[in-house]
Amino acid sequence: MIQIREMTLADVGQVYDLEKSIFSIPWSKESFESSLKGKDTLFIVAEKEGKISGYLGMYFMGEEADISNVAVSKECRRQHIAQSMLEYILTRAKSGGVRNVTLEVRETNVAAIRLYESMGFREAGIRKNYYKEPIENALIMWKQNL
Repeated sequence: MIQIREMTLADVGQVYDLEKSIFSIPWSKESFESSLKGKDTLFIVAEKEGKISGYLGMYFMGEEADISNVAVSKECRRQHIAQSMLEYILTRAKSGGVRNVTLEVRETNVAAIRLYESMGFREAGIRKNYYKEPIENALIMWKQNL
């Protein structure tokens, strides 16, 4: 069974290991630690049998929020973990007064795009060459009126 909860500093080691296994340019441990200390951030983890299988980060700016990170371990994909984390964080955001949420996603990440669209996100633009290694455009997606 998956448990969704707020990320703690004690989780950073596992989160960093997951980050390195997924992304070509991973965040540093210090970046996660710094983000956790921010008053306008919320990072959550999905934990399965004591092991972190996913994480998601959100930054708050008044009535708007930005999802900065969504990651699920390769062995735990297709188990609705990303969807569960998104549902959790969007509910928390709405209860905190957030009305609109944005995110960027690689334009070739069809599975993620479909998930975001199923949850009410819509394409709002493109950021040219946003991602590195490999260079790729990002789709900007918005979910409005939570």
